[in-house]
Amino acid sequence: MRLVVALSVAAALAVFLLYTSLAGGSTPSVQPSQLAGQSGVVSLGGRVVGSSTGDARAAGGMRFTVRDPKGTATVPVVYRGTVPDQFKTGREVYVTGTLRDGVFVAEKDSMVTRCPSKYSAKS
Repeated sequence: MRLVVALSVAAALAVFLLYTSLAGGSTPSVQPSQLAGQSGVVSLGGRVVGSSTGDARAAGGMRFTVRDPKGTATVPVVYRGTVPDQFKTGREVYVTGTLRDGVFVAEKDSMVTRCPSKYSAKS
């Protein structure tokens, strides 16, 4: 009896995982050069260029610019929330949000940074 219940639960979980992976429930991941024509919420990835201004805890948020990691396309970003310790110019960041009038408005507390030395190829 326990085996039947366990197998039923496992089968239900497998169906759920298959459905969520095929249903397209994930957020598209794009770079600044791919933002044009995107509607709805996306995950934006790129390298921080220039300096940031403002305060992420204030109503106006923190403003910075993200560039394609291997390109020249850029997009201004407005972010509100907790800023990761690793955030700085030159660092790769990922934020989730929407493009509004040419500015990427990030959802609160959606920023993740990536350490370039940890992921670069060893020479």
